[in-house]
Amino acid sequence: MEFDLDALERRLLEYVARDGYQPVKPRVIIKKFGLDDEGKVAFRRLLKRLVRDGKLAYGANHLVRKADAVKPADGRIVGRFRRAMRGHGYVRPESPAPKGIVGDIYIPAGETGDAANGDRVAVRLSRRRHGGPTEPVGEIVEVLDRRTLKFVGTYLARGGGGFVRMDGNQFPDPIPVGDPGAKQVRDGDKVVVEMVRFPDSRTTGEAVVTEVLGRPDAVGVDTRMIVAEYDLPTEFPDEVVEEVRSIAAEFDESIAAPRRDLTGTTIITIDPATARDFDDAISLERIENGHWRLGVHIADVAHFVRPNSRVDGEALRRGNSVYLPDLVIPMLPELLSNGLASLQPDRVRYTLTAFVEFAPDGVPVATELCESAIRSCRRFTYEEIDQFLDDPDGWREKLTGDVHALLERMRDLARILRDRRMAAVSLDLAIPEVEIDLDADGRVVGAHKSVNTFSHQIIEEFMLAANVAVAQRIHGLGLPLVRRVHEPPGLMKLRELTEFVRALGIRCSGLHDRFEIKRVIAEAEGRPERDAIHFAVLRAMQKARYSSEELGHYALAFDAYCHFTSPIRRYPDLIIHRMVKALAAGTRPAAEAGHLEKLGEHCSETEQRAERAERELKKLKLLNFLKDKIGTELDARITGVESFGIFAQGEQLPADGYVAIRSLPPDLYDFDSVARSIVGRRSGETYRLGDSVVVKVARVDLARRELDFEIVRHRNRPVSIRPASNRSERSERATGEERPPR
Repeated sequence: MEFDLDALERRLLEYVARDGYQPVKPRVIIKKFGLDDEGKVAFRRLLKRLVRDGKLAYGANHLVRKADAVKPADGRIVGRFRRAMRGHGYVRPESPAPKGIVGDIYIPAGETGDAANGDRVAVRLSRRRHGGPTEPVGEIVEVLDRRTLKFVGTYLARGGGGFVRMDGNQFPDPIPVGDPGAKQVRDGDKVVVEMVRFPDSRTTGEAVVTEVLGRPDAVGVDTRMIVAEYDLPTEFPDEVVEEVRSIAAEFDESIAAPRRDLTGTTIITIDPATARDFDDAISLERIENGHWRLGVHIADVAHFVRPNSRVDGEALRRGNSVYLPDLVIPMLPELLSNGLASLQPDRVRYTLTAFVEFAPDGVPVATELCESAIRSCRRFTYEEIDQFLDDPDGWREKLTGDVHALLERMRDLARILRDRRMAAVSLDLAIPEVEIDLDADGRVVGAHKSVNTFSHQIIEEFMLAANVAVAQRIHGLGLPLVRRVHEPPGLMKLRELTEFVRALGIRCSGLHDRFEIKRVIAEAEGRPERDAIHFAVLRAMQKARYSSEELGHYALAFDAYCHFTSPIRRYPDLIIHRMVKALAAGTRPAAEAGHLEKLGEHCSETEQRAERAERELKKLKLLNFLKDKIGTELDARITGVESFGIFAQGEQLPADGYVAIRSLPPDLYDFDSVARSIVGRRSGETYRLGDSVVVKVARVDLARRELDFEIVRHRNRPVSIRPASNRSERSERATGEERPPR
C-alpha cells in the first residue's frame, strides 16, 4: 500500500481538532484509522514531525493532544541544506513536499543565498526540473537556523589584508578577516573564525579571527581544530566545579537503608586498558533452583547529580562524553567521572543494581532493581579476560577461587545468552572501530581496526540484558521513558536490498523482515559475497536514536529497550537512573512524554555530533600520516559505489579514500544502482560493493580533507553480476564529474 502522507496528515489534524476530542495514545489513533504495518511506521514518523513543528503536542503519558498554537503554512518547504563542490546544493525536506515532489530539492549555485552546510533553510520551488522530470528545483529564500557560526581554516596574509581559507569545500574562496596583525596570527596558521556575514553569489562575506590554534603540523593542533569546529565544550564552568567539590566533601562511604550492602559479594569490572571511568560491574551466581542470578551494578550517578543542579545542567548540555584519539571530553567533571562515581577496585561505591534471573537455557524470568553499594574486588582489562578464556587453568594461581569461578560462570552464561539471541532474529553487523596508533609524543604511527573478542561479547550480553530488563520494567508500568529506538528500514531501501542480493545470485523471497535478512547473511557466510551483503545491509539500516516513542529496536529485535548501563558518559542513562531510583523508593517517577521526547532529540544530536567529530579527527590524523606516502599501495575493500565514483577503506591501515571514475582504466563505465557496481562496457571490468582491491595513495589534500586512491588491481576475481531483465531501468552512465559534498 502506498501512503499519501498529505492525506494522512490532514486526517490526523482534523481528528485531533474535532470538538470533543480527548487525548489518547498513538496506538488508539492507529487502530481507529485501521492502518497496516506500513501505515503504522508512516503514522509515527508523521506524528513526530507534527509535534516538532508545533502542530500537535504530547501530553502526560504520551497522549496526543492539540498544540497550543498551530503555525499557518506559507507554501515554503523547510529542510537542511548541504552544498556540493561546484556551488550548487540540495535540501532534504523535514516534512512531506507537495505532491509530485520526490527526494531532495536541487538548489542551483546562484540560488543558494548565503546558506552553509547543515543550515536549516526555507525553500521556494520553481517550475524547472533538474536531471529529469521528477527532480525538483528550488531557491533558498531564508536561512532559519545556522548550524554554526564557527569555522576552522588557514590564515592567509594577502595585499596588506587578512583572509582565511576555510577547511573543506563548502566555501570556495577565502573570507576577509580584517587586520593581519590581530592576535599575532602568522601566515599559514590554523585559526578559528566566527562568521560576521556569510558569503553569497554577490559578496565575499566577512569573518573575525577568534582563536589562533598554531602551525598545522604541530602536535595537537588537529585535535584543537576539531574541538573548535564541532563546538565541543572542554572546560567546565567554575560554578560547576565548585558544586562538585561540595558534593565530594559531603560524601562518605557509609551504607544506610534502604541501600543494599553488597560489599561482601564477589564483583568485578572489565574495561579497556586505558579506561578511567568504570561505570559497570558484574556479579553472577547459580541459585538453588538451578537458575542464574546476574547482577549488573551501575554507578549511581544520580546520587551525586541532582535534577536542575549546575552539574546536571552542564551534563545535559554536553549530552555525552566525547572520546577522541588523544583527548577525552567527559560529560561529568573528573572528580565524579574518574573518582566518586567510578567503580574503582577495593573502594565502597554507590550503585544501582539490576538483578536478572535466567532459567538454565537463558530465558529471563525475573528482575529486581535496587539501590546498592559494592566493593569491586578486581579490575580486569579485556585483554586479561581473553587470556583467561584461552587458558583458565593457567590463571588459578593468579586469582582467588571466588573470582576464578565467577569468570567461568560469566563465560558460560554469556555463551548461552549470545547463542539464544543469535538464534532468534537479532542482527549482528557491527562495524569495527578505527583506532589511531600514537607514539609517546602524540604523533600518528598507524591505525588498526578494533577486534570484538569474546571478552567484549560477555560484557555486551550482560549490558543488553540489563538494559532490556529495566526498559521492560518501566514500560510494564505504563510509564513513558527515553528509549533507545531503531526503526525498520524504509520499504524502498528493502526493495533495493532485495534486488541487490538477487543480483549476486542469492535467492530470497523479499527482505521485508529480519528472518529473511538473517537467513541471507547466514547463507553468505564463507562466500565471496559476504562483505558485499554486510555493507548493503548496513546501508539499508537507519540510525539508532533516543525517543519516547514505542518504536522498538529493529536490529536487536527488542520491543522495549533503553540505555541504563553508562550514566557516567551518557545523559539518557542518567534519566533512566532517576526513574529507577524513584521506583526503588516506591514512588512514581515524574515523567512527561513530550519533555522526554525533547531530551531524546537533544541527546541524539549531541551523540551524532560526537560521532562526527571523532570520525573527522581520525580522518585528519590519517591524512597527516599519509601526506608523504603518495604512491604507497594498500589492501582495501570497496565500501561504497555511486554514479560519480567509488569509496574504499584500507584493510591493515583503515583510511577511507575516494576513487574517481576518471582514474579507472580507459573505458565507458555504467553505474548499476541495483548491484551497486560500476562496469566497463568494453572490458567488462566490474567494481562492486564489498570487492577486495589493491589501491595506491594518489592525492592527499589536508586543507580540503580529501584522500584520493587509485585502484591498482582486484585482489580476487570479482563475482559476476547477474544482468537485469532490462538493464536500462537500473543503469546510468558513470560520469565521475565531481567529488561528493562533505
